[in-house]
Parts: sequence; C-alpha cells; structure tokens
Amino acid sequence: QVQLVESGGGLVQAGGSLRLSCAASGINFGINTMGWYRQPPGKQRELVAAIRPGGRTDYADSIKGRFTASRDNAKNTVSLQMNSLKPEDTAVYYCNARSFLGDIWGQGTQVTVSS
Repeated sequence: QVQLVESGGGLVQAGGSLRLSCAASGINFGINTMGWYRQPPGKQRELVAAIRPGGRTDYADSIKGRFTASRDNAKNTVSLQMNSLKPEDTAVYYCNARSFLGDIWGQGTQVTVSS
C-alpha cells in the first residue's frame, strides 16, 4: 500500500521547537524528491522544504535558518526539525513524495504556534 504518514505535530509556544516525521511505504523512496509543504488557515499550500534524491535541499525563504529537513533512505523516512517557531508557522503540514510517476501526499499534521 502506497502511503505517507506524518507525525509530530502539536501545539507549541512561540520560540519553541517541534520535529515532524514522515514514514513512507509502498514507494521506491530513493528516487523521490521528498518535500514538506504547509497550508496556513485560509491560504494556499506552499513549499517549506524539498530534499532531492541526491541530498540537495531547497528551503522557503520564510523558514531558512530555523527549519532543517533530512531524509533517511535506509528507513524510508523524512523529517523536519522546526526551531524558533513563530505564530505565522501555524498550518497543516504535509509530507510529499514526487517522482516521474507523480505525487503522493500524506494526510497532514496540524502545527499550532501560540504567541
């Protein structure tokens, strides 16, 4: 069964940290660009970070220096370490796997940052 399962969301105060994880199954993990996207309330989904199969990582300007994405190809997992969280980071965070075969999305996990 092809699926991405996110975990690690929750409620945190501004300045705090959270770590999101995404476990992939049923896909050829190594050929996928693994990404984290988020959708703030009332806004469109946006890219947060994307790690290519070779390891190169692209980040959105709004989170550079605060978030770090990583992947473990042996465990088929991808993580997002989020530090110095701000209220504007509040969103549903989605894990994404992208290859020439198409896109796969996780169900999303809520991150809420209180001021």
